[in-house]
Amino acid sequence: MALPPCHSFFQFFVNEKYEISLQLYQRSGDLFLGVPFNIASYSLLLLMVAQVTGLKPAEFIHTIGDTHIYSNHLEQVKIQLQREPKKLPKVTLNPDIKNIFDFRFEDISLENYEHHDPIKGKVAV
Repeated sequence: MALPPCHSFFQFFVNEKYEISLQLYQRSGDLFLGVPFNIASYSLLLLMVAQVTGLKPAEFIHTIGDTHIYSNHLEQVKIQLQREPKKLPKVTLNPDIKNIFDFRFEDISLENYEHHDPIKGKVAV
């Protein structure tokens, strides 16, 4: 393992309207490289669990103990902060999937995904 996992655990909550939320607890978060990936992957997990349980996805809640920007990423973060945000894409899952372990890459589609040019950064640790 190159780096110890920063995300510690997650939990689901179902409210009285049959909506499901996911809260991620993370001990540490590299705001430039790691956190965006964590947000995307756990949000996708929420959508997948909602589908196979027949619940409506509600919200993703992210709690981070030590959120940081490494000094070797400061210039990249400045570039990122100057960019105009794009519209969020739509995630569509294969509606035939009823078991969480049956999802495959091809069962997930991202529609209307717009992006800026990549900003490269080296893992700091």
